[in-house]
Amino acid sequence: MQGGTSSATDLTRTASRAVLWGFAAIVTVLAVTAVFLFINLPDAGAFNARVERIFIEHSDLTGQAELKLLEILALSGTAFAETLGSYRMVIFVLMVFASALLITALVVILMLITLHRRLAQLERAGIQVSSLVINRAERKVALNDMEFALTEAAVETLAVLAEARMDGDILSGAQIEATISGRDEANCDEAAGATRIKRLRDSLGNQMVSELLVRNIARQGYILAIDRKAIRIV
Repeated sequence: MQGGTSSATDLTRTASRAVLWGFAAIVTVLAVTAVFLFINLPDAGAFNARVERIFIEHSDLTGQAELKLLEILALSGTAFAETLGSYRMVIFVLMVFASALLITALVVILMLITLHRRLAQLERAGIQVSSLVINRAERKVALNDMEFALTEAAVETLAVLAEARMDGDILSGAQIEATISGRDEANCDEAAGATRIKRLRDSLGNQMVSELLVRNIARQGYILAIDRKAIRIV
């Protein structure tokens, strides 16, 4: 158990560090890209400055057509400046949008890490069951405030596990099959008991609840991970 706890903690720390480093790397890339783009964009007033320079250098242009051409150039410079300003705004909006997506992704990842931590804590502690009532006649199981309608086979499997838990025993798959079928343990297959456990978990429905309620202890067997005093069979 301590090895599993240490492994889960190390995994969580590694994931946290990876998220932070990834976040720092993406922010750096976005910042460098934004600075590079804004620096390399031409000055919005550069075109107008060149037109003004043409006016100054060619003050002798007094013809109607020439003046009209210079006016068109001036208007083009103004249009260019406005277009370039809109480009800057578009780039700024895109950078803000990219940053918002990054922050959203980071929040989701942090939420997943937090959920992983809570699930790891829950797995280490097991389910806190204050009451487990097994009603064989009605084929129902009341787990705290949750009630499950199970098949007859699932109820029998859970009842066998509950009785073993009250006696402080751990049952192998073959022992579970022998107890339910009434056959000798030597004639029962381990896989048959494992199949009954799987069907019981499927009947309980909630994977997290079923996996933590019916625990599999390596090389020993199956056990209910609850306090024996909370069990009642009717």
